Order: sequence, then C-alpha cells, then structure tokens
Amino acid sequence: MPKERGYFITLEGIDGTGKTTQAKLLVDNLRKLGFQVLLTREPGGTALSERIRTMLLQEEKPVSLAELLLYNAARAQHVAEVIRPALQEGKIVVCERFSDSTLAYQGYGSRLDPGLIQEVNRIAADGLVPDCTFLLVLEPQEVWERIRRRDPVAGRDRMEAKGLAFLERVQEGYLELARAFPERIVTIRCGGKPVEEIQKLLLTECLRKLKKRGDEG
Repeated sequence: MPKERGYFITLEGIDGTGKTTQAKLLVDNLRKLGFQVLLTREPGGTALSERIRTMLLQEEKPVSLAELLLYNAARAQHVAEVIRPALQEGKIVVCERFSDSTLAYQGYGSRLDPGLIQEVNRIAADGLVPDCTFLLVLEPQEVWERIRRRDPVAGRDRMEAKGLAFLERVQEGYLELARAFPERIVTIRCGGKPVEEIQKLLLTECLRKLKKRGDEG
C-alpha cells in the first residue's frame, strides 16, 4: 500500500446485518496487525454530520429528495473533514455505509432516479470511491426478526413505516450493485454464520486486497 495514500473500506447492507459489530472487529484486528486505522460511519463522523444524522433518523420525516440531499450534505462534510485527510495521511479508513447506501435506499428503496443519485453522490464525495466494499447479506425477513428482538417497539415501528417490500427492494439494489462492481464489492452471505466466522472472512479478504494494493504500488 503506497505510504502517501491510505485505503478506503466500507461496509454495506440492509439494517440489522451486523455492520457495526463487524466494522469494530475489523478495525481492532487491523490495528493489532500494526495498521493505522480510522473507524467512522455515515451519516455521521463529524459534529455537523451527526446533527444531520439525528434529523434524518430520529426527528424529521423528509420527503425522498430532501432525504437524498441531507445524506449528501452530511457526506460532503464527512469526506472533507475526516475521510480524505485520513487517507492523505496514509491511514486505512473503515466506514459503516457510504454512497452505495444512498443508491440502495433512496434509489431502489424510495425509487428516486439512480442517475440523479449518482451525480449528487459524486459531487458530495468529491469523486471519492471506496477501494473495497463488504456487502453483508441476510434475508430481509431474518433482518426484521433481528430488529424486533433487539428492540420490539422500534422494530415494529420501522416495519410499519417502511415495510418488508421496501427492504427487499433495497436488498436487490445492493445485489445489483455487487454484480455491477465485482472487483470492488465483496458479498458476504451471513445467514447461519457466527460473528467470528464472518469476521474471519472479512479480515482474510481485506488483507488479501491490501497485499495486492501494496504489490501494485
């Protein structure tokens, strides 16, 4: 891996697939191996972006276009203030969600124009694209059961607000993106696998890609 530039890793997937757990484990394991790693998330990662996150996920119910623009306002600040500086310092950045989430949720889920989303994403991210994306895949019905076990009230409210059909569209969006970008997006089927096994798959593939990057550099 070239010292003058880091490596950008994102974790994607529908809600409830274990992205937060796997991101933290991946960061811990990479640090144990001597890598400099920054863990962050979207929406969030900066003071402004975290305020937008609260607006989006807790306080407000914006229309789909406003939602798209708010997510990307948070992304623009996040990239400029946190992600790009860390990459320029040669760090590995592990981010829970990035532009693929916007395409999957606002494009496939909410049915906004994918071309519009791609252009807004590009502008907000200043052209930044992940070097590697891990897509964690669970069946939507299993995801809902996880959410409801974790928080029965919130899980029920989210089901009523979005519905299983919405989640299925988002899942298909992610899978279509994986088919379109097989070199970047690594699909991890999580059904029936313990946390440790999933992490081993992520870490092994991550180290393989980092070695390849280093060899090419």
